[in-house]
Order: sequence, then C-alpha cells, then structure tokens
Amino acid sequence: MGPNPDHVYPNDKIRQVVYIKNVITRPNIIVGEYTYYDDVNGAEKFEEHVTHHYDFLGDKLIIGKFCAIAQGIEFIMNGANHRMNSVTTYPFNIMGGGWEQFTPAVEDLPFKGDTVVGNDVWIGQNVTVLPGVCIGDGAIIAANSVVAKDIPPYSVAGGNPCRIIRKRFDEELIAYLLELKWWDWDADKIFKNMGALCSGDLQQIKQISD
Repeated sequence: MGPNPDHVYPNDKIRQVVYIKNVITRPNIIVGEYTYYDDVNGAEKFEEHVTHHYDFLGDKLIIGKFCAIAQGIEFIMNGANHRMNSVTTYPFNIMGGGWEQFTPAVEDLPFKGDTVVGNDVWIGQNVTVLPGVCIGDGAIIAANSVVAKDIPPYSVAGGNPCRIIRKRFDEELIAYLLELKWWDWDADKIFKNMGALCSGDLQQIKQISD
C-alpha cells in the first residue's frame, strides 16, 4: 500500500520530487525511507546541496524518515571551517605555490560533529543548515532560514539566525508523539492510522491504535 520507498520517484508524474535515499552515492550521507527532496531544477542532484563534505573529516549527514525538504537546501558540512586559533583564518595551504607547508592539522580545525535531521521534519525553501546542527523530530524550518543551533522536536523555527517561533503542540502531546515514533511503523500500520496522522483532532491522534 502506498508508493514504493525504493523508487527514485514516488510519483512518476511528478519528476521534481525524489526519494533522497535512492539518489545518494556518498556513504557519509544517510537518509531514511520516504524522505524526499523537491527541486524543479533537478532533485536527483541532492548531493550537490551537501557542501564541504570531505571523507577525511568523517562527519556524516543523517536525515530521518518522512522528511520534506524544499528546493534550495544547503547543508554546509565541517570542511567549510577554517582554522580559528591562529592570527589569520586565511587558508594559505589550499592556494599552492609552496604555501602547502602551512596546512593545518585536522585537530586545529573547528569540528562540530555530525549534522542530524530527525524524522517528519519539514524544511522550507532556501534553507541553510550549518555544521553539527541537530533538528528534532517533527520540527518545521521556515523558508530562507539559516540554522546555526539545534532546534527542539516539534518546534516551528525561522529567521537568520534561526530562532524558535513556537511549539507545534503542548508538551504532553509532544512527549506522546516522540514515544509513539509512528515513522518506524510498517507501511500497513501507517496506512491504517493515516487518517489520525493527517488530522488536526488531537483527541483522535491520542487514540491512534496498534
């Protein structure tokens, strides 16, 4: 029931939407099922929007299931960082001409760790996510935002820098949804409960069945 999560295009009639996990090639990008990227200019080229991502640093981009990512996303990874504990931040070493001898050690470069996007996250158009950020399950990131700090689960956030605008639900319901983890259900169970998942009736949501 439903689209095949192993197909590139969930809907063959809408070729600007792809399931990301089926178009990535880098082992340090990990994406869950049903997470899609929507880009009329070539959604298949999602990896081009993950920049400064170098194997020798070992950082990963990890995105959960059922995320919706709009056109213009940019995940900036740790390779974009310059040495900051010296007089100058200028990267002489990459310019050549003998300047290579001033290549910084890896431990001299700022390292923020993996970038993690939870499950059921909606990211609007032209959002930039900086290295090491964690966006919690169920969060919404407004268009044109720059995400420089962690965003808690089920928060609406936006701006440059991105700030929390409000919580989507009360703390009790957020805790319930984080424990429910509906995104880990099999396809049949999700379909069975899709009416509740798509409902604004919070009582119906709290009565989701097994």
